[in-house]
Amino acid sequence: MNEPVGRPLGVALLGCGVVGAEVARQLLEHADDLAARAGAPLRLVGIAVRRADRERPGLPAELFTTDATGLIARADVDLVIEVVGGIEPARTWILQALTSGKSVVTANKALLAEDGPALVAAADGHRTDLYYEAAVAGAIPIIRPMRDSLVGDQVTRVMGIVNGTTNFILDKMHTAGAGFAETLSEAQALGYAEADPTADVEGYDAAAKAAILATLAFHSRVTLDDVYREGITDVSRADIAAAESLGMVVKMLAICELEEQPDGGRRISARVHPAMLPAHHPLASVGGAFNAVFVETQAAGQLMFYGQGAGGAPTASAVLGDLVTVARHRLAGGRGSASSVYQDLPIAPIGDVITRFHIALEVEDTVGVLAKVATVLAAHNVSIMTMRQEDASGTARLVLGTHTARNADVEATVDELVAIPEVYEVSSLMRVEGR
Repeated sequence: MNEPVGRPLGVALLGCGVVGAEVARQLLEHADDLAARAGAPLRLVGIAVRRADRERPGLPAELFTTDATGLIARADVDLVIEVVGGIEPARTWILQALTSGKSVVTANKALLAEDGPALVAAADGHRTDLYYEAAVAGAIPIIRPMRDSLVGDQVTRVMGIVNGTTNFILDKMHTAGAGFAETLSEAQALGYAEADPTADVEGYDAAAKAAILATLAFHSRVTLDDVYREGITDVSRADIAAAESLGMVVKMLAICELEEQPDGGRRISARVHPAMLPAHHPLASVGGAFNAVFVETQAAGQLMFYGQGAGGAPTASAVLGDLVTVARHRLAGGRGSASSVYQDLPIAPIGDVITRFHIALEVEDTVGVLAKVATVLAAHNVSIMTMRQEDASGTARLVLGTHTARNADVEATVDELVAIPEVYEVSSLMRVEGR
């Protein structure tokens, strides 16, 4: 093995949870290989944590400190890894590192979705690197392809499964016929879901990732607040079965689109919600806690990125890949490419989004009900593509599939349908994606 020729680079690690501990272990255990790949030894000089006295097997106790600010400021620190998460104090620490000329690797999707442009500006202003491959889809290389490989192309659509917890739950409901609550409990027992799963099952995690992907894809700032969000807590076993009967599966999708307007302008649509997806679509076969991102561009066409989307080892892989890259830049006296946000495109409201819908109604089994339902749909420019009726004693279930329609028109349709006395309930309303 060739000996590294560069001077040792000091690495400060902020956070030592599941991901941080794995990063630290790999830095120590694979020091020689990482040094050879980077061109210089990468020396872990300190780990900032809340409790320094907590036992962490395999990691030297002398590395731990509760003084993150002091660790970042050390003269022997060249590179900073942030895996604490959240907004503060992570933002303050990252800005401290960047403004003092130290490159940063982070996995902090929430912070990047809220304040990514300010962090990029700080890196640009001080000629340092800010890399964040681990912030979206774990080990899957998607950030760098979007930022570098596809920067000469026009990305038109990004659709992905970017949360392993929700994909595990929906996949299990599909393959095992289980309900949401019991599947969530299993996900928690297996470590796929947190004790408080709100960020995952309500779509906040996926929405933050969608904001990052949309910003990179369309070169315009998209924040978490710009992303429409629905969770999966209302997805029922009946929804799963309905999808199966139509040759589809239900997936929690992050969808970012560049919309061309009649006046020649463009705008961005960014949304996260469960949807029915045809079984032949590449994303439909993504099972368990895996992630995948499907990208459509004008020149390259369709691309798909697939792999482990979460967990200590997969996420650490992405972190260390970024670390080696920024170390190479530091040794060469340069820096890598930054994200190119050069325009300010408007965000399309969810009401203007056009897609297909699946609607299930519980209605009175009497003559004329179907005519009333069809009249309401027609009044709101919602066209029926398929319809079937499932009879029960005294009631009927109408299952409708629409042609593409505006989201606002479908919502207005549903509001009017529930006011019809013979319509007992709209038991399912779900978007249908895929082409």
